[in-house]
Amino acid sequence: MALHETTETMKRILAEILRELEDAEKGNKAAAKRVRKATLNFAKIAKVYRKESVEAAKTA
Repeated sequence: MALHETTETMKRILAEILRELEDAEKGNKAAAKRVRKATLNFAKIAKVYRKESVEAAKTA
């Protein structure tokens, strides 16, 4: 995955988290579960971003 694709994926996941958080704060338990799942996905993609950004910094 290229650095640009990774950042776009991170933005998409963050938007999803924010959208579901609004519902979770209103007491929607299913939305809270989706937030937990999305945060796990975000953590995984953040590791990929960290790796790619270090590589990009080395080549720049």
